[in-house]
Amino acid sequence: MRDITIATPTSNRILVAEDDAMIMRMVTAILQKEGYTVVPACDGREAYRILHTDADFAAAIFDMHMPHLKGLDVITHMQTERRLRRIPVMMMTAERDLTLCSEFFAAGAALFLQKPFTPAQMQTVLRLLVSKAAVSKTKQTNPHNAMTRVA
Repeated sequence: MRDITIATPTSNRILVAEDDAMIMRMVTAILQKEGYTVVPACDGREAYRILHTDADFAAAIFDMHMPHLKGLDVITHMQTERRLRRIPVMMMTAERDLTLCSEFFAAGAALFLQKPFTPAQMQTVLRLLVSKAAVSKTKQTNPHNAMTRVA
């Protein structure tokens, strides 16, 4: 029997799956500056393994193209487990094919960030991502008094 961490409403942890060390360092620095604890995964398979035992994340950020499992595959897996569905996910990619956006959103991603990006762009999208988590938690705890949009 394995231990499974259940999400708490006050989590300040963000799972980041990125195979490019430079981008991982940049994202980690931005998230830490914003007061978050980063749980790093060097590829999709590691992110998948982490999610099997730990769902205590305010959000997740996945690169699209990673070894072993793509970010899209990890999101698809997350949608099969109720405890993981509540974690808002942002996808990052250097791909220029904007039709990928529809695939990301159809799979369950909340936001998309095109690489390369500036720290300011990451901070803005991060705030949107975390606000989506807050809206989701409000709907789960009080579905009749939930915020329906981010102001």
